[in-house]
Amino acid sequence: MSALETINFTRGVPANESFPIAELAECAATVLAQGSAEAVLQYGPAAGLAPLRTWLAEWQHVKPEQVLTGNGSLELVQFLCTALIKPGEVVFTESPSYDRAINLFRRNGANVIGVPLQADGPDLEALEKLLAQYKPKLFYVIPDFQNPSGATCSGAKRRRLVELAEKHDLLLLEDAPYRMLRYRGVQEPTLFELAPHRVLHMSSFTKLIAPGVRLGFMIGDAATLAKIGKVAEDTYISPGYFAHGVTYEWCRRGLLFPQIERLKALYAPRLDACLAALDKYIPDAVATRPDGGFFLSLTLPEGVLTTDLRAAAAKRNMNLADGLAFFPQGGGERFLRLPFCALTAAQIEEGIRRLAECVKDVRK
Repeated sequence: MSALETINFTRGVPANESFPIAELAECAATVLAQGSAEAVLQYGPAAGLAPLRTWLAEWQHVKPEQVLTGNGSLELVQFLCTALIKPGEVVFTESPSYDRAINLFRRNGANVIGVPLQADGPDLEALEKLLAQYKPKLFYVIPDFQNPSGATCSGAKRRRLVELAEKHDLLLLEDAPYRMLRYRGVQEPTLFELAPHRVLHMSSFTKLIAPGVRLGFMIGDAATLAKIGKVAEDTYISPGYFAHGVTYEWCRRGLLFPQIERLKALYAPRLDACLAALDKYIPDAVATRPDGGFFLSLTLPEGVLTTDLRAAAAKRNMNLADGLAFFPQGGGERFLRLPFCALTAAQIEEGIRRLAECVKDVRK
């Protein structure tokens, strides 16, 4: 590849070649040809298209009234904030955590407190100390292939976390958009499976089909979801039923799980290429070594700050994310997130080669 080509290690977006375009076209044509086409072209209940909610409920082993759909899961976080969080209330997140979720909590007046994240999930000793100081409204966690770190919470920590939630009457907001993209290793139970009465579980079809389908969902207590759904109704009446109808038809045909296998085959070599290039070019950076998902992260070598590295990278036609934004209470000066799924192995190799040159530039 050309040294002049811009390489984006910024957003965690799917690869364009992963989109099941022909399948979606067939499903859209089928939906519009059916006698019930009006149902996906008209307003409807805010909770979402009934057949889709039923399919999701069967997949997730819950009742349909325990499923709320929306135009992406992040929008559901906003509705949750409006419904459940009052200005000044405390919200815990992992530190680092998803920057857009942190911003939404803050925008709604929450006092966001970070729980340090370790290689196997949240630091539970730190969490217990914080629970002795604060009464948080909820703890937002990403247990599987965490954004931005790539870390996965161990089974032991998951079980202890739900014990603490029970003890402290704590709501856990479990965000799991990457869970299905495990390339190796053994899957742990979701927090919702361990303690359904303590957890609201979220996921999305953004990473499994395409961002354009705009379909996220939340499962949990029906009464709580009804409150969140009322905010949704007052905001947009109903989500995008046409896209949701196409997604339902696609899922009804049994296409989800073959698609997941295709994604694993596409993305696993890109993760391997990223780890191999880091070992080759920047061996003194400490990298997470995830078993799936969209991201890994680095702790840069001593004396190398992410802010300086971003400036050096821009001179080499490479864009990096701001590591500081993932930390709700400061930190992250040497933190770097590397999304790999949208890049080819050659782009990854070249990008990390350039990154190593930038590290040398900053160290001078």
